Formats: sequence, structure tokens, C-alpha cells
Amino acid sequence: MNSKSVQTESPLKKVEFKFIYIVGISLISALGGFLFGYDWVVIGGAKPFYEAYFDLTSSFEIGWAMSSALVGCLIGAALSGYITDKYGRKKVLIFSGLLFTLSAVSTALSETFSLFIWARILGGVGIGLASNVSPMYIAEIAPAKYRGRLVSLNQLTIVLGILAAQIANWLIAETVPGDATHSYLLNSWNGQYGWRWMFGVEAIPAFIFFGMAWFVPESPRWLVKQNLTDKARQVLQKIGGPTYANNKLIAVKETLEKEDQKVSVSELWKPSLLPILAIGVGLAVFQQWSGINVIFNYAEEVFTSAGYTITDMLFNIIVTGTINLIFTLVAMQTVDKWGRKKLMLIGAGGLSVTYLLLAFFYYTQILGIHMLILVVTAIALYAMSLAPVTWVIISEIFPNRIRGAAMSVSVFALWAASLVLTYTFPILNQGLGEGPKGTAFTFCVYAGICVLGFILIYAKLPETKGKSLEELEQELIQE
Repeated sequence: MNSKSVQTESPLKKVEFKFIYIVGISLISALGGFLFGYDWVVIGGAKPFYEAYFDLTSSFEIGWAMSSALVGCLIGAALSGYITDKYGRKKVLIFSGLLFTLSAVSTALSETFSLFIWARILGGVGIGLASNVSPMYIAEIAPAKYRGRLVSLNQLTIVLGILAAQIANWLIAETVPGDATHSYLLNSWNGQYGWRWMFGVEAIPAFIFFGMAWFVPESPRWLVKQNLTDKARQVLQKIGGPTYANNKLIAVKETLEKEDQKVSVSELWKPSLLPILAIGVGLAVFQQWSGINVIFNYAEEVFTSAGYTITDMLFNIIVTGTINLIFTLVAMQTVDKWGRKKLMLIGAGGLSVTYLLLAFFYYTQILGIHMLILVVTAIALYAMSLAPVTWVIISEIFPNRIRGAAMSVSVFALWAASLVLTYTFPILNQGLGEGPKGTAFTFCVYAGICVLGFILIYAKLPETKGKSLEELEQELIQE
């Protein structure tokens, strides 16, 4: 994968892929993932400071501040299928970059809680769009043999965005005493200005993404759907040369020629499509309800419950982010070798055991470094399995013609599940018991969800590695 071109199998002739070009446009598209990751996690480190600034005290206010961006995610995900099918993948990438830029600046400048919420919702729309179109775009331009690794680039950039947010939070925040009061946090530099810089820094990569997205080509599969065959041929030739372009055009047209060009969401409920849609929605929901995102979004509660101060918490988050990055790289090396299903089973089974151990130590209050080790273990398992592989699977299992709409439904379900998870964590924590014991019971709930996910993956998930999108369509969709 380090050479300038890569040869892959063909029954008639070796195809020489322009790998640097493919990776280049994939990385530009995946910058949407970087912003997704940064925007999603930056709020975890800023949380104690903006809460003091806006004087948030009730679980409703705290949950709404954390989950408001997810309302935007739902809006973006709901719109993404329609606008990606109507206007193309490239224009949506550009638009999401603009939304990220506006959101970062607006959040940083917010003087009231209402403006803060609206700015977070705007960024959430950008996340909802980018989380749909970035992996979809990469899947549609990637050769089958390398599609898993290339789509995983999107998850890699998400992880890099998460790590960037964690490092930015740590570098920006001044040291906080272990006995810091609400008044101290409010009147400190962190409470007045630090949290603003945490959000505002995102405007730099957001504007870079907005500018670079103008230079990627449109998805060749979308161009074929619009009867722009010559333009599609030009893109495919840049990817793999004339022979590859001709063969791929024939394959794409065969999956489209017997179907109308207009896509209705109601078509997704056809008996032939419903099982595949159920897999996509189920995996999307499970990725969120597996519980790992509460560690990022509610890092303060997770680590302070384990006996760490706020300053310790910010550093520990960087440790978790680094592990997240390392094991995402592991996933990129194994997703096309081991297969999607095996990695998903490893993740679901491993997380269920890890959560039960976390629950035990929270309940017994045997706290210490082992808590950080268990959190790191959970993140490692998630990073090499559910996090990247879910995006790979939902970007490749749907038919060409309805991919935009079907992915939109799956991503909408993902963000709806995330909204429920993020909003209910503080309520669930309080409802199941005060302090660490409440956290213990909460992790037991997530362990049970992971056991159920393991069973469903084992029973229902097909293996998709090494097959073209057109081959998968023929195998998975039975009219």
C-alpha cells in the first residue's frame, strides 16, 4: 500500500490502480470525519467550564447541552439521503464543511445558553451530513479489494478528530484544583474564555475541509445515475485506467438499467430490501448503544467517579484517544483480512466482559489505575471493531440506486440512538443510584446490550469482504 499504484485481480487483465489519487480524494472526503470526531468530543472536556458559565445545574439542562448537537445530527441524517441523491456527494461534502465552520465560530462566541444550543445544533447538522456522505463517497470510488481499508480512513479521521479535541482541551485548559468550586470554575480563565477556544479551534480544519472539498471528483456511480456517463468514465479512468473504467461502467449500469431513477423512501420497506435495511439500522443503533460514547461525552463523570480530578481527567482522555487511534489502525489492517463479521463479534463480546468488570469495580469502590486500564481496553475493542466496521458495512450493503436513501435511514437511526444514549446517561446514572453505584448499574445495562448485539451479529450479519458493490447487490437482494 506504499507504492504509487496497486495491482489487483481481474479475470481478464491486471488492473493498475492509481492508489495515491484514490487515497488523496478519500482523505479529503474523510476530513468530514475529522470534524465529526472533533465536534463530537470537544464538548466532553469543555463541559465543566461552560456548565459553570451558563449556570447549568439540572440534569435536564446538562443533558440538553450535551445532546442538542444530536438533534442537528438527526436533521442532517434525515436530509442527507435526499440531497445526496439529488445534488450529488460532492456538493454535500462542501456544504457540511461550511456548516462546521459556522458552528465552530458561533459556539465560541455564544453569550447565552440559547445561542450555544443553536450553534451546537448547526454543527450537528454538519455531523449528520458528513457521517452519511463521507463513508458513502469513499465506498463508491474505492476498488473492492481495498474498500474496507479505504472506508476505514473515515473512521481513522474521526479518531484523529477525537484525539485533536482531547489534546486541544488539555492544552487550552489551565490547571484546576481538585477542590474547585462552581464559583472558582465560573471566574477562572477556563470558565470565561478557555471553553470558547476549545470550540473555536475547530474553525481552522473546518475551513480547510470546505476549501478542499471543491477539488474532489463527483462519485462515478452517482454520475451514472444521472446519465452523465462520460464524466463517470473520466473519474473511473483516473482511478484504474480505461479497462477498469469500461468494466465498472458496465457493472454499474446493469444494477440500474431495469430500475426507475426516482427513489422513494417507501421502496426501502419492500420485502426484498427490508432484511438488509434491518441489518444496517440494527448495526447503527448497536454501535451507539454499545455505550462507549458515554466515556467520551461524559468523561468528567466517568473519571471523577473513579477518583480522578478534572485535570487528571483531561490527561486521561488523551490516553484513551491515543489508544483509540492505535486500534483504529489495527482495524484498517485487519478489516479486509479477517473480515467484517469476525471483528464485530470480537468487539461485542469483549465489550460485554469489560463493562461487567467496570461495573464490579464501581460498585465495590475498588478504584485506581485498573479503572483507566479497563476504560482503555473498552476503547481499544470498540476502535478495532464496532467503530470503523459499522461504517464500512452500512456503506456497502445497500443497492447502488437507493444507497443514499438507505444510508440516510441507517445514519438517522444511529444518531437517534446516540441522542437517546447521551441524553439518558445522566438520568440513568441518577435513577439507578447515586454516584459510583449508579455508574455500575449503568455499565451493566450496556453489558447486556453488547451480549444481545453479539447474538444478533452471529446469527444475521453476512460477510462482505472482497466483493464489489455490484456483487453484493446481486447476493444480498433477492427479488
